[in-house]
Amino acid sequence: MAHPKRKISKTRRDKRRTHYKAIAPQIATCPTTGEAHLYHRAHWFEGKLYYRGQVLIDNSVTEENAA
Repeated sequence: MAHPKRKISKTRRDKRRTHYKAIAPQIATCPTTGEAHLYHRAHWFEGKLYYRGQVLIDNSVTEENAA
């Protein structure tokens, strides 16, 4: 069995066991639509799914043809 050579202080032990979290999520602005969204997440705007300023899915065309 492995044994520590030195005692780990309470402060050092407690630092390792903490779970620091960001207080508020970071918000980005889409360069194409100007919509606010979470970083590294796709977002819907007027029936289109945007990611990094590009359209991934366009549902607005299918809705017009179906009606």
